[in-house]
Amino acid sequence: MSTTQIYGGHEAHVYFVEESTYGETPANPEMYAVGVVSEVEPSINPNLIKVRGIGSRDLQYMRRGLRSASLKIVYYLQNINFLQHISTLNSMSIEVYYEKSSSVVSLLYKGCRIDKLSVNVSAEELVQVTAEVVGQDLSVGTAKIGASYGDYSDPPLTWYETYVKKNGTAFEKATDYRFTIANNLRRTAVIRSTNGHLLKYLPERHRTLTGEITCDLEDKTELDETVGDSEFTLEFGLGGEHKALFNGCKWDADALSTRVDELVAQKLPFTAKTVNIT
Repeated sequence: MSTTQIYGGHEAHVYFVEESTYGETPANPEMYAVGVVSEVEPSINPNLIKVRGIGSRDLQYMRRGLRSASLKIVYYLQNINFLQHISTLNSMSIEVYYEKSSSVVSLLYKGCRIDKLSVNVSAEELVQVTAEVVGQDLSVGTAKIGASYGDYSDPPLTWYETYVKKNGTAFEKATDYRFTIANNLRRTAVIRSTNGHLLKYLPERHRTLTGEITCDLEDKTELDETVGDSEFTLEFGLGGEHKALFNGCKWDADALSTRVDELVAQKLPFTAKTVNIT
């Protein structure tokens, strides 16, 4: 008796390639890994326009609206090959495929840009990245689209292979940190008869740069900086010579979590003016 074979997470794969023309996947592309992916959530929403009119309790029509193609990818950082595109804003084609020995389900997202990206680091943990991606369109197939698929030999980055610097000086009391870069992309449609249900432009708008450092309370330095409205730089190591340098930073708050049976935890959310990823 045959049984239906369903797919598991161990049969999923995520790869990307840069596009030279927006929304067009290069022919026979060499596909590159995002990283060690722990979670991926591809989705598509036709944004149905549901039409009601007098004379009926029920819907009279359902028309497709502006198609929304999006991805959420959570992965352990090996290098900045994918991460850097939160800053470059280069468009990509991203393929998520599910593979068995006898079958493949391929989801090809075209015209992708990273809308929002967060890096999370905690002592005793691997460096984790969460990327929220917006695409122009999605095609579904039963074959992989790449000529080759390359994985990285770099091991995932650990907490002791990253660092924090404030004003260029090592900040060696953080137990956790995170930062988030949001491009606030705008899905923009135009009136046209061909592919009118797809966005034509995906421009970036104002950028928001935020984060938070958690440390055990050692002194009053950051309290003084918060009260004194001090401005500073924050630098976070991304492995090897790579880093994210935030300029024009200020603490949004300085909260001291104090419990009788715990160390005093100092939570320091911040906002920055600019960032440079190298």
